[in-house]
Amino acid sequence: MTTVVPTSEEDPALAVVRFTSELAWADAGPEVSEPQVTRLCFEAQERMVMNKWLELASLMLTSADLIFSKVSEKDLECIFTVICNLVTKSESSDEELEMAKLISGKITQQPNDKPALRLKILFNLYNLLENPYSQFHVYMKALNLAFNGKVAEHIVPSFKKMDGFLKEWNIGISDQRELFLTVSNVLKENKSSAKDSFKFLTKYLATFSGEDANTMSEAKEEAVRAIVEFVRAPDMFQCDLLDMPAVGLLEKDAKNALVYQLLKIFLTQRLDAYLDFHAANSTLLKSCGLVHEDCIMKMRLMSLVDLASDESGQIPYSVIRDTLRINDDEVELWVVKAITVKLIDCKMDQMNQVVLVSRYTERVFGQHQWETLQTKLGTWRANIANVISTIQANRVVEDNSQGVQGLMIG
Repeated sequence: MTTVVPTSEEDPALAVVRFTSELAWADAGPEVSEPQVTRLCFEAQERMVMNKWLELASLMLTSADLIFSKVSEKDLECIFTVICNLVTKSESSDEELEMAKLISGKITQQPNDKPALRLKILFNLYNLLENPYSQFHVYMKALNLAFNGKVAEHIVPSFKKMDGFLKEWNIGISDQRELFLTVSNVLKENKSSAKDSFKFLTKYLATFSGEDANTMSEAKEEAVRAIVEFVRAPDMFQCDLLDMPAVGLLEKDAKNALVYQLLKIFLTQRLDAYLDFHAANSTLLKSCGLVHEDCIMKMRLMSLVDLASDESGQIPYSVIRDTLRINDDEVELWVVKAITVKLIDCKMDQMNQVVLVSRYTERVFGQHQWETLQTKLGTWRANIANVISTIQANRVVEDNSQGVQGLMIG
């Protein structure tokens, strides 16, 4: 098989045009193919002389697209490296963006054909771009290709750099929404961490605030999905969904008000409230794919956290038994479960049948929790300042005492 090897005698772009056009027209016979190859090479040279890089990219992509299934992956990567490199010749950010759209659009047309290679080509293109918005556009194309081509494992590691990307791209709210929702869907499809998928879903929902009703309604379906994912997750016990306007709209929505009510129960109430809800709405839970037994287990832990929030810091075993609706011999087991998932730190006083709580996790961390934390930090700073003052005062006394002793010895 022929391999593209650019030489000093011919421009790499022209070599690619010649190579791809010869393969594209090979089946037509020399009488037809040779004039076509000559024509295409002439058109390519003409565009190069006139610096019409966008038109050249379009011409090169047409032939390259036709031979995608006829050459090795190594040759394809080489061909597209030359095509992608054309973006470095663009004379403006707008032209670079148009070229990036054209190239990435062609690459992603058939996501199920060599998806990993196509993704690699997109990454190469991304690294050649200087315009931040061009980079964002290509990254979005890569996300969708990874999702549709089922090769998400190649792009998931980049999500750890998302904060840095957002600073570089400086994109608007609309683009942020598209980005966060796509990342969440990729993580969900890839069966990656449910927490990571949920994190980007909540980032998406957080972008909706104060817009008109029509815009806010766009988030309704994803708001319901976020609630269901939170309730279903066995390892998530805290979220700020209740503070989000996009989620709050569900409270007065005829179709989804019960889903909102379920979220409120999980974040602000105890097991008895959930059991009453289930008795009246078991069909809803099933339609959402929620398992009643799993919900009970989670609500028991959530209820235990709620008990731990009592200012006394003590929870009688009997109160845990009654609140969680368990037997006496199960109390310590559930306390250990709560400790294991880091919901509480405590000691069990078996003699007095009480749990002594030293720390607990807030189910909701909103404005009130921030104010409480600020107050605690203020108190902590004041206490530290007092300790430092006391230590400094003792040092002065000690130094003076040593000085007096020195005089007496002298």
